[in-house]
Amino acid sequence: MPSRKQLANAIRALSMDAVQQAKSGHPGAPMGMADIAEVLWRDYLKHNPENPNWADRDRFVLSNGHGSMLIYSLLHLSGYALSMDDLKQFRQLHSKTPGHPEFGYAPGVETTTGPLGQGITNAVGMALAEKALAAQFNQPGFDLIDHYTYVFLGDGCLMEGISHEACSLAGTLGLGKLIAFWDDNGISIDGHVEGWFTDNTPARFEAYGWHVVANVDGHDADAVKAAIEQARSVTDKPTLICCKTVIGYGSPNKGGSHDCHGAPLGDVEIAAAREFLQWPYAPFEIPADIYAEWDAKASGAVREAQWQALFAAYAAAHPELAAEFSRRTAGELPANWAEQSQAYIEKLQATPATIASRKASQNTLNAFGPILPEFMGGSADLAGSNLTIWSGSKPLTHEDASGNYVYYGVREFGMSAIMNGIALHGGFVPYGATFLMFVEYARNAVRMAALMKQRVIFVYTHDSIGLGEDGPTHQPVEQLASLRVTPNLMNWRPCDQVESAVAWQQAIERTTGPSTLIFTRQNLVQQARDAQQLADIKRGGYVLLDSEGVPELIIIATGSEVELAMQAAKQLHAAGKAVRVVSMPSTDVFEQQDAAYRAAVLPSHVTKRIAVEAGITDGWYKYVGLDGKVIGMTTFGESAPAEQLFAYFGITTEKVLEAAHELLA
Repeated sequence: MPSRKQLANAIRALSMDAVQQAKSGHPGAPMGMADIAEVLWRDYLKHNPENPNWADRDRFVLSNGHGSMLIYSLLHLSGYALSMDDLKQFRQLHSKTPGHPEFGYAPGVETTTGPLGQGITNAVGMALAEKALAAQFNQPGFDLIDHYTYVFLGDGCLMEGISHEACSLAGTLGLGKLIAFWDDNGISIDGHVEGWFTDNTPARFEAYGWHVVANVDGHDADAVKAAIEQARSVTDKPTLICCKTVIGYGSPNKGGSHDCHGAPLGDVEIAAAREFLQWPYAPFEIPADIYAEWDAKASGAVREAQWQALFAAYAAAHPELAAEFSRRTAGELPANWAEQSQAYIEKLQATPATIASRKASQNTLNAFGPILPEFMGGSADLAGSNLTIWSGSKPLTHEDASGNYVYYGVREFGMSAIMNGIALHGGFVPYGATFLMFVEYARNAVRMAALMKQRVIFVYTHDSIGLGEDGPTHQPVEQLASLRVTPNLMNWRPCDQVESAVAWQQAIERTTGPSTLIFTRQNLVQQARDAQQLADIKRGGYVLLDSEGVPELIIIATGSEVELAMQAAKQLHAAGKAVRVVSMPSTDVFEQQDAAYRAAVLPSHVTKRIAVEAGITDGWYKYVGLDGKVIGMTTFGESAPAEQLFAYFGITTEKVLEAAHELLA
């Protein structure tokens, strides 16, 4: 029977061979963490390679995602549908084994990692989801949800600020089934980290409220096993296992240095490593007895079958809960969702109100929340301003995880990446809020949600200079434009309470990626609509006001500026001008409509166009042409009451009229 060291060496061999064949990659981390991975995956990880989506599987996250050959080797050896040919295609176009682990490429990859610090933060979200789902569904005698989240991370993850945000909150919430392994090898890209990373990491995590297992020899299987046992015995705190390792272990001349961090070892050094590791096999050759020891298909099938039997008994005892669990973990919306959400929208249109869209958002949450037990809300210490708490909100706490609202504290980046982890885990539709300005702190997590195609709802309030006196530090100007150029991100900036409700509806229904909902602080007048206009809101852009004949001018607007466009258009109508107003709450959704619809809303023969939005103007020339007019911002804001700012920056009805008269002259 192969020894533990030989089983770990299979990871090392596959990793150095794949990196060498690709002529790029990171062999150091996989070779250094192979012994830890062997113990975790063979002795503890609860998973079924033949069903990577089993709801009660343990989650494994490789936060130091540059070491991707570690997870690819583990998946291949364990029996997932990841072949040796897939490993040979490491880092090649359209392979299942890209340079960093990408969610949706290889089965068993739980999240996309690579931007350091986000993997551990996703893992916090997964552990939070596990704890909440267990609190909501487990019953006496039926521990339906009972799994761990394991995460590997390195010095780089710990240096990233997001790790502080996420790990602090994990300690506060007592996420006892989160176990992290720190690859304490003392090396990063620039060399020995003692020149730039001398934190007392164990003390730091103890201060967060974590259980810490210090000074574990990461190359001693018995020591690793004892550390995991200790971690699993502590149920009220997450655990950090501090593993001392040698980066590139097995490489006689490059191990222990940054030389093996991010480059192939080279043929000569690989030959030396094979001799050192006593691995006499050819590249990409794994002996049958090692495959047999690694194969987890049979044990995984048994474990899942046991769980399925438990679920069957659970369904007999608690049929309604079982049906709800199945629905939520499948990501399906309630059967009455479409009818009830649409009824609420139609009711709003029939009962006009002039309110801020952030308040309209809260009203919508009060209407939709009771229909959606899968909601998991939150705010980055701005609940009273973002208005994300609704009547059924219940805080999720250390003591009671059955809640549906997370107080994230001032952690915009951490909140966003935690929400990604919640969505990836399944069973919840997460939403979280901050001011639009502070998307700047969270940008990369928003991008990752779009990259991973996750249903995450980012709520951003105080959407323009309209927030007023807090001034340019808090007034978003360029943020809308930058969000709109992010692939697979649906951005909504509604003009009244009706469009706000539709934006929520569409974000909730969207299963192929995240959405941003961008709301005002100031009150917005509700616009009149007929049934067709109401139905067309969900198409992203629609004709809100039209001329009797063929329009000679089109005014496009979003959010609070729709009111300015409407006021100007009505005055132009009175003067005998044929003017159309297009409300475009989502340029992203509008662009997805068929060409005929887009041409009907913005006919190409009408070349005289104006766009109005209290943000950077650049993106609007796509719609108005280089000869069109865009009324918006070209500078940062100022500190003053909102009405003074709109006048000062020329975002007014009068300026719209001036532009119209110039174009129609």
